[in-house]
Amino acid sequence: MPIRERCRHLVAGQVQGVGFRPFVYRLARELELGGFVQNTPEGVVIEVEGLPEAVAAFGRRLLAEIPPLARILHHDQAPAEPSGETTFRIDKSAPGSGHEVLISPDVATCPDCLADMTDPANRRFRYPFTNCTNCGPRYTITRSVPYDRETTSMACFPLCPDCAAEYADPADRRFHAQPNACPVCGPEVWLTDASGSRLAEGDAAIKRLARALADGAIAAVKGLGGFHLLCDATNDATVRELRRRKHRPSKALAIMVPHLDAAKCIGAVGPRAEKLLTGTARPITLVPVRPESGLSPAIAPDTAEIGIMLPYTPLHHILLGDYAAAIGPERPAALVATSGNAGGEPISLGNREALSRLAAIADIFLLHNRDILIRTDDSVVRPLEADVAPDGGHTPRHMFLRRARGYVPSPVILPVSGPPVAGLGPMLKATLCLTKGNQAFVSQHIGDLESLEAFGFYEEILDHLQGVLKVRPEALVADLHPDYPSTRFALEQNAVPVLRLQHHVAHIYAVLAEHGLMEPVLGLALDGTGLGEDGTLWGGECLLVDPGAGTHERLGHFAPMRLPGGDAAVREPWRIAQACHFLLGHKAPGDGLPWPWITGRESATRLVGTMLEKGLNCPVTTSCGRLFDAVAAAIGVCRAIEYEGQAAILLERVQDMTETRRYDCPVTSGTPARLETLELFRQAAGDAARGEPVGRIARRFHLGLVAGLAALAGEAASRTGIDKVALSGGVLQNRTIATLLPSALHARGLVPLSHEKVPANDGGISLGQSFYGISVTQR
Repeated sequence: MPIRERCRHLVAGQVQGVGFRPFVYRLARELELGGFVQNTPEGVVIEVEGLPEAVAAFGRRLLAEIPPLARILHHDQAPAEPSGETTFRIDKSAPGSGHEVLISPDVATCPDCLADMTDPANRRFRYPFTNCTNCGPRYTITRSVPYDRETTSMACFPLCPDCAAEYADPADRRFHAQPNACPVCGPEVWLTDASGSRLAEGDAAIKRLARALADGAIAAVKGLGGFHLLCDATNDATVRELRRRKHRPSKALAIMVPHLDAAKCIGAVGPRAEKLLTGTARPITLVPVRPESGLSPAIAPDTAEIGIMLPYTPLHHILLGDYAAAIGPERPAALVATSGNAGGEPISLGNREALSRLAAIADIFLLHNRDILIRTDDSVVRPLEADVAPDGGHTPRHMFLRRARGYVPSPVILPVSGPPVAGLGPMLKATLCLTKGNQAFVSQHIGDLESLEAFGFYEEILDHLQGVLKVRPEALVADLHPDYPSTRFALEQNAVPVLRLQHHVAHIYAVLAEHGLMEPVLGLALDGTGLGEDGTLWGGECLLVDPGAGTHERLGHFAPMRLPGGDAAVREPWRIAQACHFLLGHKAPGDGLPWPWITGRESATRLVGTMLEKGLNCPVTTSCGRLFDAVAAAIGVCRAIEYEGQAAILLERVQDMTETRRYDCPVTSGTPARLETLELFRQAAGDAARGEPVGRIARRFHLGLVAGLAALAGEAASRTGIDKVALSGGVLQNRTIATLLPSALHARGLVPLSHEKVPANDGGISLGQSFYGISVTQR
């Protein structure tokens, strides 16, 4: 009798809900092996038995041929005692506490399911909840692990005989597809008015919605991670009415189009953008808008980019197809698809919640009865095409502005392992991060913690992460700012140690976490403001951060400025421009350079002058973001803002890209060194007074700032002998800075490290906090 062997494999990672067990089953059957595969709290356990060469081949192919959505983070194998098994089976998932299994992010509809939906002979023709093991909802419908139907919001939809047969057939791509459903047994959609009265059901509801959108209606549509607000993106009056109702006067709106060709007609879609648009995550992808796009100019009035996404659920595919048919070929089939909320609130989740919160915004509602368990917004990504700044690969491929659906909850792998730590994030663009071993799980974008509703969402996600990861943090890491809700929350948790980490140091730790580094690095942290260790407001910092030692040092910073009125100066950048003139000795409109913002603000400017003279309510800042505000105000680009970063966005947009001259931005040596950014302001304001076009001024400012930052990092590198420079902070969302600064550093012999896994803005802070927490527990 031939010799038989048995081998036990334990696989941990993203291996549930991604077709991994069916793959194992088919591979074992192909190699004529007996045994079993089973979901367990530790991961997927596999035992295979058969001829030695077949057992060895299974081990090789197990790792080499995994399904496209699977992600193996840990694999162990060991010999086992043969039992004589000759058939292979899939065992029921094992219960237990603690686990090493990852939940998959939500995945865009696959081509096979699209084919089913477009085939009139298929029983899923035009069914808006079609999915299989290769696509569909995961994270947003999962209550706990192991990932089985009874732990998802599909538990209340018993499988019909046909779906049950697919679910049980290892040869079917819906084998153990937990959200599997069809029109007979699955969720359904219906259309209502703003009062909740039903207007239509099923397929008729989608067709009627498409017609209403074509006629100018504003709709709230329940999607995958929450509600979207939809309207015709070419109808200027409707777009402006949506802005009025949503209280969003200027900030850009995203659009959804039916297919890639439509996206290419609206925006300049490069290779990296195309990969993002058509991938399984389907984020909102920022691309340059075409002048002939046909969109309402109110879609993105402040920027030359447009945020585009393709349909990622069956419902979206059907609706966009019906909408294109309803409007005909005369105009683009583009719908505004913005978050279903009013300003400052979390995205709406359930039907009753949406009808209550969105009744003043939407005319009609498309609802369904598959519960969304975890609210998750769309991700926003800006590709940085290779032709933007060819520099030998030092420019990042893309940047996250918001990381959520399609990417969460995939972890960042840290260079060290440790006890669970929770990074509690900042005030704005908040996320949470919980670690488990060497994995850091950054939550989806939560938003600004400025309302009770937003903070309720924050607490909801912290509870959920602890539940699905089966861990409780043994330490919390919070920001230095005592008034952040996240910091106050940390200090109220008496049972857990709380560590505090300065905001910009956390930014640099986030870059180190992404790159898996435990060595000392230099960091350029560039953003709006964060409370510094000296009590002033930092935001243009050159730091030395050593995660191995748990230490950091401020090596340099921008020239200090004043913020007359504190937060009022952030809303009215002309105040910062006046404060910069004050520092340059221009204390009155006729005293040196003119003040172009003074008309209509005479009394306000006098008050600001008094505040500056007496030092009243004029906090000191070294912020890069506030420098952008000051320059934008001084040259007439933006004197009052409606949303965070608006002045910087406008200043970037107006650049004359043919300009090659740059402003001087010298470095003054010292401890710490100082980047003389006030010189940038002086030169920009002077050119504006002489009538130079704002496009040239804006470009000279950007180029001068990049050169100055590279010089500051070079000076720090000479002092420390460190050549790696981590780049983080919201200013790195500026395409010009993000592409040119790495090149300028590389030209000085330095190694730039940029974000690609989490946002450079405050959305990455929680990752940095968590990595710091693990780092200091190692000593």
